Amino acid sequence: MTMGSTSRGRTLGAAALAGAGAGLAGVAAMTALEKIEQAVLGRPSSYVPARTLKAVTGGSPSDAERPPVWNHAMHWGTGALVGSIHGVWAAVGMRGPRAWAAHDAVRLATDQTLENATGVGAPPHTWPWQEQAVDVLHKGVYSLVTGLVSERLVAPTLETHRGRTSH
Repeated sequence: MTMGSTSRGRTLGAAALAGAGAGLAGVAAMTALEKIEQAVLGRPSSYVPARTLKAVTGGSPSDAERPPVWNHAMHWGTGALVGSIHGVWAAVGMRGPRAWAAHDAVRLATDQTLENATGVGAPPHTWPWQEQAVDVLHKGVYSLVTGLVSERLVAPTLETHRGRTSH
């Protein structure tokens, strides 16, 4: 099917918007899991996301700062932004377990890039293995839910079979 650039652009924009909504659903699921995990394991909340957002917006947060509103803004904002990618992927036919795994990597990389570029976070390989496992699990739930919702909301109308080979 040939689609004009305006129509394609509108379809991708709508898919990104649906993906952002799906990303919010993913954050809700991730947050619920975090609260259960914290209650069971006694792990405190992390305020690295809040400090990262403050640093990205020009602040110089201390390690002692624990601003919950900034934490929520970073969680939900990043969830919606990265979720929009999955919405676009769903429209172009990047769906299912491979897309969910790739999206998990994108979410983890987004967080780590921002946290480390601002100097607020440490590289994951320096974390205790339990912290690494918890982060991967939580972001995996986020990406799974975001993918499932995106793929429910967005049909693969822009999927193409061009360019399957390198020549």
